[in-house]
Amino acid sequence: MTDALTKLLSTRDWLLADGATGTNLFNMGLSSGDAPEFWNEDEPDKIRALYRGAVEAGSDIFLTNSFGANASRLKLHDAAHRARELSRLSAELGREIADAAGRPVIVGGSVGPTGEIMEPVGTLSHALAVEMFHEQAEGLKEGGADVLWLETISAPEEYRAAAEGFALAGMPWCGTMSFDTAGRTMMGVTSSDLAQLADGLPNPPLAFGANCGTGASDLLRTVLGFAAQGTERPIIAKGNAGIPKYHDGHIHYDGTPELMAEYAVLARDAGATIIGGCCGTMPEHLVAMRAALETRERGPRPTLDQIVDIVGPFSSESDGTGEDEAPKRAPRRRRRG
Repeated sequence: MTDALTKLLSTRDWLLADGATGTNLFNMGLSSGDAPEFWNEDEPDKIRALYRGAVEAGSDIFLTNSFGANASRLKLHDAAHRARELSRLSAELGREIADAAGRPVIVGGSVGPTGEIMEPVGTLSHALAVEMFHEQAEGLKEGGADVLWLETISAPEEYRAAAEGFALAGMPWCGTMSFDTAGRTMMGVTSSDLAQLADGLPNPPLAFGANCGTGASDLLRTVLGFAAQGTERPIIAKGNAGIPKYHDGHIHYDGTPELMAEYAVLARDAGATIIGGCCGTMPEHLVAMRAALETRERGPRPTLDQIVDIVGPFSSESDGTGEDEAPKRAPRRRRRG
């Protein structure tokens, strides 16, 4: 049987993913330091509203409120034993909203990093990591998730462990890393590294890509790096809504709906198939992104200068891949006012 995401991908040349989870939940009253996954049980109507907001804004895919629902992260809240249960609850609520949408909508079971560093640098063993990812995958599967969605990963070892855990659960999956350190992940992975890793796994992802990071411009440059590897696997782009700014005791992202609409079109033209937002991306951003993707014709692959002129400057001169692996940014001739 063809999985739901592959089936939907066969009907369209782009899909709109969702936006932020944390930003939206903080706006609903979640306190900093609290585990959002507890709201799957304690505040189910707010989680339904989170999911519904993405669907009503036009998302074809939304992620469950289970980013930190693994035993390692929940241990910080004395709830390691609830990983499978909280994952299942997050997916059950998602299934409810997706089934009521009146159109095909994919429930992506969000799986974040363990928060630990794996051996040999750290103390987390491969076997234990696989066990934690498998446990969470089983909960999301029980709750009705269509696909597992690994996100914000930095280390290739953790990506591999997740792939193995997902294989044990018999679930299709997608996987993104966060490129936030001069074009690389915190553990040094480049866009070309991830493209090669994804294509070479025994249990490869349906799609791979980048989420979060330092801003939409940097993420678009990373997408160009994926595309330069010639992969035939669908590429995911989930960039932040601008740059975070601290104002009146709160973090705000400065990306407007208009900016995110430009980002969405550039991401599509750069080679991404699944396009969404990450931190700071609200339903109003998604509405603008969907409208732009539906109404603006596909264009040529953007240059680095075009990305800067339209979306803003990069946070670093290099994309981390080295001179021979481009893309590097060409000298700028002008800046749009």
